[in-house]
Amino acid sequence: MTRLTALYTTPNTPQPEVRMPNHFVSLADFSTEELRKLIELAHDVKRNPRAYRDSCEGQTLAMIFQKPSLRTRVSFQTGIYQLGGQGIYLGPTDIQLHRGETIADTAAVLSRYVDGIMARVFGHSDVVDLAAHASVPVINGLSDFNHPCQVLADLQTVSEKFGRLEGLKFAYIGDGNNMAHSIMFGCAKMGLHVAVGHPKGYAPDAEVTRRTREMAAVHGTAVQVTESPIEAVTDADVVYTDVWASMGQEDEAAERLKRFEGFEVNSALMAAAKPTAIFMHCLPAHRGEEVSAAVIDGPQSVVFDQAENRLHAQKAIMISLMGRRH
Repeated sequence: MTRLTALYTTPNTPQPEVRMPNHFVSLADFSTEELRKLIELAHDVKRNPRAYRDSCEGQTLAMIFQKPSLRTRVSFQTGIYQLGGQGIYLGPTDIQLHRGETIADTAAVLSRYVDGIMARVFGHSDVVDLAAHASVPVINGLSDFNHPCQVLADLQTVSEKFGRLEGLKFAYIGDGNNMAHSIMFGCAKMGLHVAVGHPKGYAPDAEVTRRTREMAAVHGTAVQVTESPIEAVTDADVVYTDVWASMGQEDEAAERLKRFEGFEVNSALMAAAKPTAIFMHCLPAHRGEEVSAAVIDGPQSVVFDQAENRLHAQKAIMISLMGRRH
């Protein structure tokens, strides 16, 4: 029996075998059932935190940060502590991937010291290589290609607000970046319709679009990629955006402001969604650029619920990968 199966098995009740990948690198690596169980676990961790307070007792999580972060660092460090373990922060001056030591050697050494590795990196190949060479679980805290921890928390938030995921329409407006990719993977796996409205020249990766359309076909849902924000948002249950210039793209910020004109999520754009729609943003947000203050600070916004759920979703990931069997 795998760890994830064990968490949900009741005595004398046959359960289907669910095999959890050894790492958490991309939502594309998981089946619909595996993601559903992770989301269920995140809900239960949030409802009953004391029941999990020794799930990772004595475990140590190495936290590699090539990029600074508020939510990722605090949620992981708090989360592993609340599970009975400890986190070790390894910033850019503490560990230098590619410089002085290979990623393979870094992964091998850390595997002798710790029980899990979380990495927030620039190049996606870095986290892939860590996972390939580590003998302990590796968690992708963010890469330039995707952001699976954020989207697991986002799916938890959506299911809290609507009581379901299947059949909802999830609209993402903005750059076809790492957030767009993970949203597409997560929605396609979990049976949501997903629409990405992007400026010309900023579409999601073509291979991601192809793969997610194949995944969505299993559920009879659609993956829409359009240059019209209104078309993407029409009848949406969820409207989501991200900053127009991510960390490492500062030199493109002025150009992006011009190219993304008309893609601000404001009250007029929200009016095209369903009246019951919620607004989401992974934060930090730039009011007056990708979102208006009226929307992000308005009654449809759930951005701080999202931020809180990073803690619970990541605790679920650490329990499933590092925790003691229940």
